[in-house]
Amino acid sequence: MGKKWYHYFIVSTPAGDPAPSTPPSGEAPTRASDIVADAEGDATFTTPVSTPTDLAEIYASAQIPTPAHGYSVLKVAEMLRSEHLVALPAEVKQKSIMVALDAAGVKVADIVEDAVRRDRALDTYERVLQQNLETVRSQKDVENRKLEEEITQRVAELRARIERNETELTKEQNDLMAWRIRKRQEEDRIADAVSYFVSPNPITTSTAPVKDKGGANVR
Repeated sequence: MGKKWYHYFIVSTPAGDPAPSTPPSGEAPTRASDIVADAEGDATFTTPVSTPTDLAEIYASAQIPTPAHGYSVLKVAEMLRSEHLVALPAEVKQKSIMVALDAAGVKVADIVEDAVRRDRALDTYERVLQQNLETVRSQKDVENRKLEEEITQRVAELRARIERNETELTKEQNDLMAWRIRKRQEEDRIADAVSYFVSPNPITTSTAPVKDKGGANVR
């Protein structure tokens, strides 16, 4: 059975011989810019990202493939979380990872470059999302203002309709009351005229209360 990857980088430090706090000179640069010239630049995305929380999709869009040797900064992060390394001192972790990379023929520069490219992609995509948010917010603010104006206009129109309805209703009520007054005046005149010929008087007059449809007495 082949050895697992962690068999290659578990390194113990002899007693009295502390592990170096930094890799040997020339092994790893002290600055990312020594490896990636445009470390501060923006990443370029070649395909739309349908699921922003899918970081693998973002890396793929930014054209950051997994190296042929299989060692990316994500692989190193996975190693560091391994039960075989997680409890070890930082210096031992560092030496162990260096040994593992050397055994796999992987340059530290490759890991650093991969890390910088991924971080740049994440930072750039965050700015893309932020810009998209600002664009959508601006669009929605304009749309919301228009909707508020439409609501205000619609409310004004509805209130005007209500007022017209109330005006029409009041007019109908006033017309009815005016007609009833005129009707009773006419009935009084007719009753007076016919009173000379018949008894009792068959004509209803204002002296006899008339009930409206609501049951109220109307005179």
